Amino acid sequence: MAEAVFTHIVNQNGLTDRITHIDSFGTAGYHIGDRSDSRTIQTCKNHKIPINHRGQQIKSKHFTEFDYILCMDSSNLYNLKKIQPSNCNSIVEMFGEWRSSSKFDKIIDDPYYGGDDGFERCYLQCVDFSKNFIKKELGINID
Repeated sequence: MAEAVFTHIVNQNGLTDRITHIDSFGTAGYHIGDRSDSRTIQTCKNHKIPINHRGQQIKSKHFTEFDYILCMDSSNLYNLKKIQPSNCNSIVEMFGEWRSSSKFDKIIDDPYYGGDDGFERCYLQCVDFSKNFIKKELGINID
């Protein structure tokens, strides 16, 4: 969901010349090739956000291909730091570091085991973090 939301915000605000490559990976290979959860797809659809993604696992090469590698929680941050190669060019951090206020937790809880409200909360966090990331890293305010 974070990839779809961030991509949508970048596209809607004409920032594709500044943010050129957005992708999503898992730290483990559990869902390689799988489509997003149907509730993720529905939540994005409810907000008119296209989502077309298949699960993939992060590799060492990604740490030199991306400027930022952002994760949803401290467990994934730990796993990323563990596999981060010494020649890493990326800033590796939790996406929640770019929240606009304490209204949202820094951690995006995996809504998989909860109800639909967890997917909506995840969506709202992704919107907030995306907009604040663009504001802080590019100096562009997005309403």
